[in-house]
Amino acid sequence: MTIALSVKINDGVVLATDSATSVIGQNPSGELGVFNVYQNANKLFNLRKGLPIGATTWGAGSIGNASIETLIKDLRERFSNTTDEWYLDGDNYSVATVAERVREFIFDQRYTPEFQSSRQKPALGFLIAGYSQPDGTMAEEYQIDIVNGKCDAPRLVRSAADSGLTWAGEPEALNRIIVGFSPGLPAVLAKFIPDREALSAAVAALGENLQVPMLFPAMPLQDAIDLAEFLVELSINFARFKPGAPTVGGPVEIAAISKHEGFRWIRRKYYFEKRFNPEERFTRVYESAPKP
Repeated sequence: MTIALSVKINDGVVLATDSATSVIGQNPSGELGVFNVYQNANKLFNLRKGLPIGATTWGAGSIGNASIETLIKDLRERFSNTTDEWYLDGDNYSVATVAERVREFIFDQRYTPEFQSSRQKPALGFLIAGYSQPDGTMAEEYQIDIVNGKCDAPRLVRSAADSGLTWAGEPEALNRIIVGFSPGLPAVLAKFIPDREALSAAVAALGENLQVPMLFPAMPLQDAIDLAEFLVELSINFARFKPGAPTVGGPVEIAAISKHEGFRWIRRKYYFEKRFNPEERFTRVYESAPKP
């Protein structure tokens, strides 16, 4: 599992994730369980190097033998290839169109053929965020949800004018601290409030009165970064100490996307020593490359 979140403010959007990935399988009695948890999965991506657009993912860590990381990099090659029909022209594209391409590539071309004959179809999700060009003055966010083998069109999470927090994966810790109660509370209340309308009204009232407003649209980008880091680390420590496998964990990865600075890594893990690998300078390459 995972925790993937975004903090969207007036000055940009911050994406953050943990790095845990779980291997789930059947035990001899046929029950599903966590066999192992690895702590170095990559779940945050720049969808086209040099452009202000990124994505986070949660749910299934692979489709067939290919990890989600590898598939997203395959898609990024298409976005970067000037001879491909999916090439992203840095001066003319929309976040909505990018989200549609992600859905088509992941769900239509990869997920559906792989799991069409499977009884169990894993859940998988993506949050696509960034600035459209040429008129992108503020960031936009779209979400893709694959549930029970079905996937609707990408839905707008927040338009350019809206700000807020979005999180997915294992929501327990963040629901408790931000919303004010566990996602399991409605099921407990249902034992004492059998009337569905009264139950819905009670849960809505709890949300309105207990929610903590931790984000303000005018907060500086650095504070949004600090908030994202705090919330991911909170989820990691919650998973560490609660009963069960620590399915949220590993290094925290954070990226900030803003109008003028574009996509910038804030925290990022490396599995190689940087002294053996010179810094990549893709931004300058793309900025200086002739237009197709």
